[in-house]
Amino acid sequence: MRHPVPDEHTRTALTGEAGVIVNYRTGETVVLTGGALARRLVSLESSAAPAPVPVRTSELSWGTHESPARLEPPAPPPWPFRLAAMTLLVTTLVVRQFGRRRTRFGRLVRLAETGKNLPPASSEYATLVVRSVRWAARALPARIACLEESTAAALLLAAGGRGRAWRHGIATDPIRLHAWICDMHGRPIEEPVQTGHYTPINEPEFMWKRNR
Repeated sequence: MRHPVPDEHTRTALTGEAGVIVNYRTGETVVLTGGALARRLVSLESSAAPAPVPVRTSELSWGTHESPARLEPPAPPPWPFRLAAMTLLVTTLVVRQFGRRRTRFGRLVRLAETGKNLPPASSEYATLVVRSVRWAARALPARIACLEESTAAALLLAAGGRGRAWRHGIATDPIRLHAWICDMHGRPIEEPVQTGHYTPINEPEFMWKRNR
């Protein structure tokens, strides 16, 4: 298998004896061990790729625990938020579908990080946004998983002048990926407790090469 070339688009997560490489342009994910991982880590030193992110070990699940892509909102959000959420969720789905299939993941990542330089949102505001997007998702006859949902929520936060909320992370046993929204304190919003098993690999402090 051809491994992704280390560059600014790739993230490397270290999970015990394995390394998980995610290409943020294509979504390609590769797991390396042994000598292949050692060579990868050496190659990172002379590349533009961010430094590897150590992933904390999750409790043993044997693959029996799942993180739901959506949770039922306890009450309908206000109409202005519903309309805005519907518009931005449709925008997210259009961006996902139109364009090269190989770069679909990268297009959604760019949308999700639209507000990365904006002030973070409070827990209350982020909760309202996530609930609004989940309300809109229930009304659309389309496949909407955690990536699409969190991207639309990040766009809605950015429309309200808030950002730095989109997280994409890895958990172990088995290795799995998930995307979600967090508040100003980094706490997952409207997520099951299992989301705490994921280590974010796209937080701002991990986006840049180590200081030299």
